Amino acid sequence: MPAPLSSAPHRAARNVHAAGAGVTVVLGPTNTGKTHLALERMTGYSSGMIGFPLRLLARENYDRLVARLGASKVGLITGEERILPASARYLCCTVESMPMEGGVDALSIGHGDIANRGFEFIAVDEVQLAGDRERGHVFTDRILHARGLFETMFMGAETAGPLLRAMLPEARFETRRRLSQLSYAGSKKLTRLPRRSAIVAFGVADVYQIAEFVRRQRGGAAVVMGRLSPRTRNAQVELYQNGDVDFLVATDAIGMGLNLDLNHVALAADMKFDGRQTRRLTAAETAQIAGRAGRHTNDGTFGVTDGCEAPEEEMIEAIEQHKFPPL
Repeated sequence: MPAPLSSAPHRAARNVHAAGAGVTVVLGPTNTGKTHLALERMTGYSSGMIGFPLRLLARENYDRLVARLGASKVGLITGEERILPASARYLCCTVESMPMEGGVDALSIGHGDIANRGFEFIAVDEVQLAGDRERGHVFTDRILHARGLFETMFMGAETAGPLLRAMLPEARFETRRRLSQLSYAGSKKLTRLPRRSAIVAFGVADVYQIAEFVRRQRGGAAVVMGRLSPRTRNAQVELYQNGDVDFLVATDAIGMGLNLDLNHVALAADMKFDGRQTRRLTAAETAQIAGRAGRHTNDGTFGVTDGCEAPEEEMIEAIEQHKFPPL
């Protein structure tokens, strides 16, 4: 088994990949540090780009890099926002907005050398979405064609392993373990949920109805949904992260990697519309949402609320042990 990737300097990596881009696939459940690893490795190069599955996630990591490197060094491209300082060396994008080939040529950043040569490092997060009915073709295209000059990294759930091994037979694979434990805590009424909880629903009306109830009964709640404006979404996340409110009501968007300080995740529904039909969440999808509870080495819990049917024992066991069928 190859040694785990380091987040340290990459001068050796540059030499190894000088003749072409090396591809690394990092797989694991939520809270395994995959995104952090990619950010660390990217900033070890002089330029890089990461594609994220959500606008809010791209913005979150853009803000993180700006705080670390300065606003002049970092750009952001999503379907809603485009921030491209002339001296930017690193880009955070939604996967659909990643400039590819000719698109890189049109970027007026990095004093011209990025347009001429491309990015030294490229990564794509949550690549298990290659199996998604609506967005899978975009992620598949990036897996096949997005390449950094010296290093390329794809991060995602272990369910994507067999598919990625078939698509990328020469890639280096690394599997990571979750940093904390995730356990089932049963069913609780909305009024009995612990503080620092996220309540997840799938309809806009349901999200607002639950949020209003929590505000009346528990003193405050933030709301996070993809359809909110960037400014409103960011303000709501900050409201929760700063501790101004102790509850977050959200759609399943939080399952795509948002780094929130959550102790508990409660599902208020387990049925979602997937673009074609309304169906029950799979165990892997439930785990992606539930796994947002517990950050770093702090353990987390998940459960159901507001009349949502409790998952079967087999699903609970699969979520707690991170064992799911492949894509």
